[in-house]
Amino acid sequence: MIKVRIPTPLRPLTKNQGEVEATAGSIAEMIENLNAAHPGLKDRLCDDKGELRRFVNIYVNEEDIRFLKGKDTSLKDGDEVSIVPAIAGGN
Repeated sequence: MIKVRIPTPLRPLTKNQGEVEATAGSIAEMIENLNAAHPGLKDRLCDDKGELRRFVNIYVNEEDIRFLKGKDTSLKDGDEVSIVPAIAGGN
């Protein structure tokens, strides 16, 4: 089982759960499985082409998947995935 941390803006889709469990062999499969359990989640994470939106950061065991294999990053039992919306800032 994989633990997935859900950011506050997406919690209405997960019945306000801050953490959900998923079974998947990759990030892409995890997104599909999460969307099946929590409809609408994929639309918030991916664009019309199925690519991750620029403002969505996903970490596997605290490593940014952009520096791994993106959506093809492998997952295994016990992994912890964090979905983190990018925060724009400045003065």
